[in-house]
Amino acid sequence: MSILPASRFLRVLTVNIHKGYSAFNRRSMLHGLREAVRAVGSDLVFLQEVEGGSGAADAQYEFLADQIWSDHAYGRNAVAEGLDHGNAVLSRFPVLHSANHDISLPGVEPRGLLHCVLAMPDGLPDLQVMCVHLGLRESHRRHQLERLCDTVQREVPADAPLIVAGDFNDWRSRADASLNPCGLTEVFRHHLGAHARSFPAGWPLLRLDRIYVRGVAAATPLPLPLRPWSRLSDHAPLAAGIDLQEAP
Repeated sequence: MSILPASRFLRVLTVNIHKGYSAFNRRSMLHGLREAVRAVGSDLVFLQEVEGGSGAADAQYEFLADQIWSDHAYGRNAVAEGLDHGNAVLSRFPVLHSANHDISLPGVEPRGLLHCVLAMPDGLPDLQVMCVHLGLRESHRRHQLERLCDTVQREVPADAPLIVAGDFNDWRSRADASLNPCGLTEVFRHHLGAHARSFPAGWPLLRLDRIYVRGVAAATPLPLPLRPWSRLSDHAPLAAGIDLQEAP
């Protein structure tokens, strides 16, 4: 009986951190977020609405990653009052390449898609990951989902393992149909029959956040407690265990 490499099994977390503030921007929760994110023990963390550290402020993703995730990538989506924010990926594995794709529409809040390629050990193929934050209006999301699917088809090898996670703002659960052509399967809906409720964090009702996969051996939802997350942001996090395919 062969022993499978530990790196084949990944724990993934995605969370919209609301720029480090509690719901309604009442107080900074960045230190609490760092402790909560670390307690999950994830190999990969997908962050949305994370500040990038313009001006005198430090980058929030670097503060969260410090001494735990050796590599990280950041994609700036918007700048306001001297501060920028966007998406970030924290990784225990080397980031070989990252690119931030602007998927904004004219006259509305900027949105982005952060695409990273990670080097995996033990002979496993490079892992492709995308961190996403889509718009509030359905017509905008429809356009952005088309851009996402086009990016997958254009830039991700057909046989490469892929994880796409983030805040889809898809409260009507219509994103899956748009992503079917590029082969993406949502972890929670596949296993539980419905997307996970993630907003608002204190009493989740809307199914806004997602973890999609393609080209992996298996992916399973992982339960997370309501606390302390219910007071750390306006979104609850999602977590999944990913079993990568064995190297050929």
